[in-house]
Amino acid sequence: MKWVRFEREGRQGMGTLEGDSVQPVEATSLQEVIDGRGTKPAGAAFSLNGGGAKLRAPLRPGKIIAVGQNYWDHCREQNVEPSKRPILFAKFPLSVIGPDEQVRWPEDLSSQVDYEAEMALVIGKAARSVSEDAALDYLFGYTAANDVSARDVQFGDGQWLRGKAIDTFCPLGPTVVTRDEVPDPQNVTVKCRVNGVTLQDSNTKEMIFPVRHLVSFISHAMTLEPGDIILTGTPHGVGVFRNPKIFLKPGDSVEVEVGNFGVLRNSIGPFLT
Repeated sequence: MKWVRFEREGRQGMGTLEGDSVQPVEATSLQEVIDGRGTKPAGAAFSLNGGGAKLRAPLRPGKIIAVGQNYWDHCREQNVEPSKRPILFAKFPLSVIGPDEQVRWPEDLSSQVDYEAEMALVIGKAARSVSEDAALDYLFGYTAANDVSARDVQFGDGQWLRGKAIDTFCPLGPTVVTRDEVPDPQNVTVKCRVNGVTLQDSNTKEMIFPVRHLVSFISHAMTLEPGDIILTGTPHGVGVFRNPKIFLKPGDSVEVEVGNFGVLRNSIGPFLT
């Protein structure tokens, strides 16, 4: 099942997506759906094409935990040895935007903003010190993410938080696909296109630390709560390691496509003043 959050006729709501058709439900947030509340149909289904609806970020996470350098091909493009354990950093709720919203930042903050297509995990129940064998049972589902990164800030600071957690730097969506529809999370395509040109094209088979390990590893340090998000890392092809380098600029269009989750499209808006 695919869940979406939408805005229509001045109202925000949740619904299930099948093809182009959205069936609204009583819930108004994915957290309610995760809790099993408000999943009954509420009104007639409508079409996304011509139905007057806009898709929004599917949820507002409490925690956004991201994983760095978690793809073999991403390490190869940097010519670095993979880490012995997952590298973790955080983004924040104000980093989250939805489909067709703009990524924006002050011009004097960064001139090296980069894209990172990623598969994200949506936690479905509280997880603390869970085993790898049980880890997938704690997921509600999966979504697509763009771990937008200001490389000059990230590398200049010597740690990653400020360059990764800027407002609007975590597009999510367009759907959350429930766990049962992804039988093998280690066999999902991950792609990114900038202005229609494919720059990332890989598969979660390339993950150094698989989904089960990530959930277990993180849960041994902190409690994962329903609605939390884990960004699982990006594959090769990011702009900073290309020759010549490619960085995002106002007017660019970025598309992230993960499995059959739908296409997460965002434009780069004017610089903030």
